[in-house]
Amino acid sequence: MDFIKAGKITHYFDKIGVAVLVITDETLKVGDVARIGEFETGIEQKIDSMQVDHKAVSAAKVGDEVGLKVKTAVKTGDIVYKINQ
Repeated sequence: MDFIKAGKITHYFDKIGVAVLVITDETLKVGDVARIGEFETGIEQKIDSMQVDHKAVSAAKVGDEVGLKVKTAVKTGDIVYKINQ
């Protein structure tokens, strides 16, 4: 399993369970598995949907700011990794 840095969490909206992610290093697509946060305490989840400017997208490229529904709370500053299996 390879972990490739994709970006960083810039905001987390706890009431709706959505994180804002800036893509800095690697494209993410719907269907990818992502690791968010530290390896001991972070989460892994499949990306089911993403939004850019409140519009659903199937992929996000370097430079995009993406809204991402997450299954549990994440922290501002958490690194997001794409997992290649």
